[in-house]
Amino acid sequence: MVDFIRDIIAEDLKANKNGGRVHTRFPPEPNGYLHIGHAKSICLNFGLAAESHGLCNLRFDDTNPSKESTEYIRSIKSDIKWLGFDWGDRLFYTSDYFEKLYQYAVQLIKKGKAYVCDLSPEEIREYRGTLTEPGKDSPYRNRSAEESLDLFERMRAGEFKEVSRVLRAKIDMSSPNLNMRDPVLYRILRTPHHRTGDKWCIYPMYDYAHCLSDSIEGITHSICTLEFEDHRPLYDWVLDQLDVDCHPQQIEFARLNLNYTVMSKRKLLELVENGHVSGWDDPRMPTLSGLRRRGYTPESIRNFCERIGVAKRDSVIDVALLEHCIREDLNRSVPRVMAVLRPLRVVIDNYPEGQVEELDSPYHPDDPSVGSRKIPFSRVLYIEQEDFLEDPPKKFFRLSPGREVRLRYAYYITCVDVVKDKQSGEVVELHCTYDPETRGGWSRDGRKVKATLHWVSECDSIPAGVRLYNHLFTKENPNEEKGNIDFKTYLNPNSLEILTSCRVEPVLANAAPGSRYQFERLGYFCLDSVDSSDGALVFNRTVTLRDSWAKIAKKEKL
Repeated sequence: MVDFIRDIIAEDLKANKNGGRVHTRFPPEPNGYLHIGHAKSICLNFGLAAESHGLCNLRFDDTNPSKESTEYIRSIKSDIKWLGFDWGDRLFYTSDYFEKLYQYAVQLIKKGKAYVCDLSPEEIREYRGTLTEPGKDSPYRNRSAEESLDLFERMRAGEFKEVSRVLRAKIDMSSPNLNMRDPVLYRILRTPHHRTGDKWCIYPMYDYAHCLSDSIEGITHSICTLEFEDHRPLYDWVLDQLDVDCHPQQIEFARLNLNYTVMSKRKLLELVENGHVSGWDDPRMPTLSGLRRRGYTPESIRNFCERIGVAKRDSVIDVALLEHCIREDLNRSVPRVMAVLRPLRVVIDNYPEGQVEELDSPYHPDDPSVGSRKIPFSRVLYIEQEDFLEDPPKKFFRLSPGREVRLRYAYYITCVDVVKDKQSGEVVELHCTYDPETRGGWSRDGRKVKATLHWVSECDSIPAGVRLYNHLFTKENPNEEKGNIDFKTYLNPNSLEILTSCRVEPVLANAAPGSRYQFERLGYFCLDSVDSSDGALVFNRTVTLRDSWAKIAKKEKL
């Protein structure tokens, strides 16, 4: 694999830059759950380090205690491990460096590169200017270093109220880059920190803490997404003003965007808090915990991140490619079983009452090593409601009155009678006959049928619930803001369908939560890891069998 970041690192190694070291980091803010976009960054940072025989740190940039929690930290660590990456003994927190960051700020004040400002947040925004107009100097910009040092120490000591004072860098209020117009470095926050408690009441801003944390850890290549490109001058400015031993190189790449979803943690939090989804791990969410619960594998996500590659420009990836990757992985690995989601009762009139026979059925048609199981066959079965039509159109080849079809691994059957509900007219039961000479689903006289149906036995199948998922949003780009329309306007009311009367093979009675299967003809499913307990089986559909991306790729020879 080759991309512009790997080219930069290759050139650095060739020139023996950083002493031939490659040291990256993945620096999540613990203010939400990781999503598929973070997976791209995780794979990139840990992957670059592994390819170069380097190191990759995990560092929590925990500088805003009002939005952070240990719940998010636990989930982030779990997600990274699940993806297959390990930070070893290199787990760090920005809060580990709070004292060092404070002393660096003192250095900036003494050098005349930072000052304490008494403007309110609204006044700071007003003085900042616009993209077309320069900003104005704060009236406190020319405070002496001694006065700013005194005020900064008193800020730390807790003498002042929140938002009453901040520490700002002294750079250039006329800079065309708004990030360089005397950005705030520290603010007062009277919120207990999940690690340091009440020790601190001032906290560093992300842009200030991030570059210095990278430097303290000896990071060589600070890989960020494109929204930090305009922040790079500030990253470099802070390090250039201070006596640091390591000045990492910040490199930006295009973030991952998927259609029919949102990636903003703020928007995802809004979906959770307003009850539009059941939680961060709702299988409709693009979070790694949601994808895991839905049945996605770490291998499929790593493969997806590798296929989309690393680019310099933002783009939107078709979710069909992600679905193709999970199909490809599950097709190779998971056992096939039969389940009926919307049961229609079938009575085989000429099959002996009370008789049950067991039919040999492989778990995987292309891999005998996966093994096989016995499927019970009896006089009364269930098939899918959609596999029968009383008055079928010309190209309908499944079961209808007088038509013969194959039951998977079993026998040929022919529909001879239809029973309907007297009030609704709905078909509730079929009566069929079977040909005992077609055991195993093959005719001894060479006659052929045009359809093979999946089924389960009424007496031996077990009940299950099934959740069918669709896109969370109806609009391909729900982030698109036209006329100030709220993104939640595009939520798909049909993103979840819950089926409660499904029947599955008895072999699934002891399935472990999180185990994955292909339900023949229906798709790939995963036993829900949260709601499957006390004998209750709830399956989440991971993905359908139809693969639109594979067809596109084949047509375009991708």
